[in-house]
This record gives sequence, C-alpha cells and structure tokens, in this order.
Amino acid sequence: MEQLNAGIKHGDVRTGAEMSIASAFALIQWVFDISAELNGYGFPFDLPHLAFYHRLKTVYTLVEAIWESPHKYEKTHKPLHKLFRLIKPVMADQTLKRSAKALDKKAEIFNALREALRIALPEGKNGLNDDGDDTDMKTIKEKVAAFQEKLKSEETLSKRDEYKKMIQQIDTYWDKLFADPISVHTATGEQLIQPQRTNNILERFFRDLKRKYRKKTGTISLNKTLKTILSDTPLVKNLENKEYLDIILDGCNTLEQRFARVDSKLVLQELDK
Repeated sequence: MEQLNAGIKHGDVRTGAEMSIASAFALIQWVFDISAELNGYGFPFDLPHLAFYHRLKTVYTLVEAIWESPHKYEKTHKPLHKLFRLIKPVMADQTLKRSAKALDKKAEIFNALREALRIALPEGKNGLNDDGDDTDMKTIKEKVAAFQEKLKSEETLSKRDEYKKMIQQIDTYWDKLFADPISVHTATGEQLIQPQRTNNILERFFRDLKRKYRKKTGTISLNKTLKTILSDTPLVKNLENKEYLDIILDGCNTLEQRFARVDSKLVLQELDK
C-alpha cells in the first residue's frame, strides 16, 4: 500500500506494472477518499465533486500507461483493464472536461480572494468555526485592493458578469470589511475590539440552536420550529454569559425569583402584539 501511494503521488508508472487486484481495489478506495482533501468548510470552500474528478483523472492516467505498455496482456492487470474501461467515458466527456477546467479557474480566483481576506484559508483546519487569522487590517485591505486591481487588469475575466458582480459586492461592503476597531472601556482599561468581517458567529449560533432542538425533538427538519418560536427566544443563549445573567437577575438568586417579580399584565400585552 505504501508503494502504491508513493506511485500515485509521483506518477510512477513502474509501480503500475506490478499492480494486482488489491492494487485496483486500493485505487478505487483512494478515488472515493476525497474527504482527505477537504477542510470541513463545505461548499463553496470545499469542492468535493471537483476533487473527485481530479482523483479519477489521476488514476486514469496511471492505468492508461499500463494499458499502453507491453504488460497490458498480463492476467494480473485484468481488474485494471476493467477499471480503465469504466473511467474512460468520463474522461472522454468534453463537456465535463470544460466544466472542470472552468471550475478550476474560478476556484483559483476564489482561493486568491480568501488569501487576501485571510478568511477560511485554503490550508486552514478550523472548518466552519474559522474566524480568520490575526493579520492586521491595513495589510488585509492592501491585499484585497491588489486582488481587485489584478482582476480588473485581466481583460478576459474583467468582462465576465460573475467577476463584475464580485468586485461590485466587495465595493458595496468595503467599509464594513475594513471597519476601524471599536474602543471599549473595561475594568482593566481600554480595549480595542475588531468588528467581525463575516456572519460566522451568527451561523455558528444557529447551528448550535438547530443541533439542540434536533437532540430534544428527534426531528431533522426544523423549519416549522424556527418559524413558530418567539422572536426573542434566541436571546436565551445570552444566559450563558454571567455578566448578562447578573443584569437580568437584578439582585435575584434565580430566574424563578426574577420571573416572580414580572408583572403578568406586561406579559399578556407582549403576547397580544
């Protein structure tokens, strides 16, 4: 298996001449093991179908070399011949080939934008919990500006609608992407808080909310639940913050004591709204 993996990575055709049924099976397993190339971000950051296509292409190239070698008629290569015939129609699909090439180019540009923004980096391992790295805002701003200029300078790309819209979207949210840090006065002195450049915190909150409701109800689809709950229900999550909880309790020891002080008429008025 180690020899086979080394052959795949380095395109060593000599390894292919020694392949057996087990080797063919290992190649198939390797093609489907695309999760090894993904970083847990999900689409569009991870592109599992494109990764699958490229792995299929790699295996096809190796098996094709055997097919065209003097070893092609050896009985041990029969499973590889079958694998070759199965993959060949996919590799011969010109529409698929053009789509993969176009997607490769788009992925290259998208990854360049991720690198410039320092968000959900291609080499990152934090998955959906990625908050971006700690690069200073001035550097990020310069990198994004350079990214835009490079895109605009490429005549073919700059005329395409999808890239025009991307540039327009960046321009629309430019001030929010590079907002100045907020000065906050605390007991330990002044602190600077950098506003979030994405809605990742909110998305994480809703994933956590859905996970808890699924665990509680056993229901996969939570559309009805999320549509019917009171609009302020998500604020319950804030009770995990001790400072927030102390403010809500207003001197009481428990939430029960605090609720006992609430005027029932006010509750009825709110429910009638």
